Amino acid sequence: MARSERRLSAILHADLAGFVRLVQREEDLTFEHLRAARDKIWRPAIEGAGGMLVHTTGDSILAEFSSPAAAVQVAIDIQEGMARFNEELDENQRLLFRIGIHLGEIIFDEAVHDIFGDGVNLAERIQVLAEPGGIAVSRAVRDVAKLHDDYAYVDDGEHRAKHVSRPLHIYKVRARMTAITVQIRPASLRKVFHFHGVDPGGHKIGFGVEVDDLVKRDQGVLIGRDSTQCDLVLANESVSRRHARLSMGTNNTLQIEDVGSTNGTAINGTPIAPGLILPLEPGSMLRLGDIELVVRYD
Repeated sequence: MARSERRLSAILHADLAGFVRLVQREEDLTFEHLRAARDKIWRPAIEGAGGMLVHTTGDSILAEFSSPAAAVQVAIDIQEGMARFNEELDENQRLLFRIGIHLGEIIFDEAVHDIFGDGVNLAERIQVLAEPGGIAVSRAVRDVAKLHDDYAYVDDGEHRAKHVSRPLHIYKVRARMTAITVQIRPASLRKVFHFHGVDPGGHKIGFGVEVDDLVKRDQGVLIGRDSTQCDLVLANESVSRRHARLSMGTNNTLQIEDVGSTNGTAINGTPIAPGLILPLEPGSMLRLGDIELVVRYD
């Protein structure tokens, strides 16, 4: 009889950045590349290190390891392998995965050969905070998984994640400048800023803003409830007619400014004063009135 088992594991969750854009452009070719990457790079790396490839669903991959150090090394090996894999592809066809790793308790269900639990959910939230082509890990992983000399942990601070009550302290895995290896290559220019969330009624909200469009707009992109004044319209009573402005800062950094809204704007739970322009980092939680949106860069 199939049973469920609780155990402490290192969970690796990966997601393909810009999946919708890739599929819209070349659906068959994208899935052909995904299958090739899975069979030539992902599966051999995971299973060769004693890990379990739990499943691949569309553009995401979930794997489990008994060792956090093994999970981190596999992530590095995969990103190095993907860098070489992408060199053979046209630039607009390249596959840039975000990888997140967490050490936590999971439930293994033998009946469906799947894993569940808080540990899995946190690995997915951490993955969102990684750069395309990069690796992000939790403090629990960083504290026990040592890196070889050619890689280092970079403290990325605390982040608020959707449906997670406590802040997540995140570390990025980066190749040292002196490393004699293939560098992990985050995207040099993030093409689209994505915002996803729900309103107080549970209705999904999402929109994207192209980097090129923001660069061209000296006055930025205005968000609010009034369609006659704003570029992006959020039809919710808690959002002011003119609520906030998105703009580009130096080094292609996304910025947000509250333009005098009634119910305020906040980043990761901290309200921002009207007229103050602040950066929006990957994985930030942006609140406009009663609407909360997670920011992602592709």
